[in-house]
Amino acid sequence: MKALVVDSAVTKLIISAKNDDKSASLVLDIGMKQSQTLLGAIDYVLEKLELTAADLDYLALTSGPGSFTGLRLSYSALKAISLAFGTPIYGLSALKCYSNAYIKFDLPVLSCIDANKERFYCGIYKADEVLLADGDYTTEELLKQVAKYENLIISGPDALKFSNIIKEKIPQQKFICPELQPLSTESLFILAEEKINKGEKPLEDYDGPVYLRASEAEILHNQKAE
Repeated sequence: MKALVVDSAVTKLIISAKNDDKSASLVLDIGMKQSQTLLGAIDYVLEKLELTAADLDYLALTSGPGSFTGLRLSYSALKAISLAFGTPIYGLSALKCYSNAYIKFDLPVLSCIDANKERFYCGIYKADEVLLADGDYTTEELLKQVAKYENLIISGPDALKFSNIIKEKIPQQKFICPELQPLSTESLFILAEEKINKGEKPLEDYDGPVYLRASEAEILHNQKAE
């Protein structure tokens, strides 16, 4: 299959394309400059595979949780392609994508993104089972969850930060935190094609990012309204 996928849930932007058995990826860890680089990055990976947007069988993206700006940006870019060529878009949980590389291990996988203010966006998975639904959790709430398991894997862009918290707060806890996290876009290809094979519907025109908390602008607006 021919596809384009984007992970913009955190500031590290990852864009990948595949042309049957060939693939190309671009990772841009440049902070909050995604709006300046996304379209050019899409053109770059497609060009490397001698593809055009019209050739694509499907599009996929991380639907959230994560960066408000980054998620809106990827939705806008891929919906423009979808509108122009009728290409279906599939949205996947960013946390599920970050855990997917470890689903064959017989251990729970805690997938996390730093949500600031001593909170993490987090989900816990084991194979196809969701042990903890994607949510916006305090550090204390997550440590109580971690303590339930004899051993587990920590994944996601902020796995190292959370693993250091575990070491400090519950040093007896056993866990595995791989130093190098795999490309999330590889999981986007896999999970999107699972949806396609199951006959699941792509995103509708009105579908947008999944946010687990109000944006800073919304919080400020609500405070002023009160």
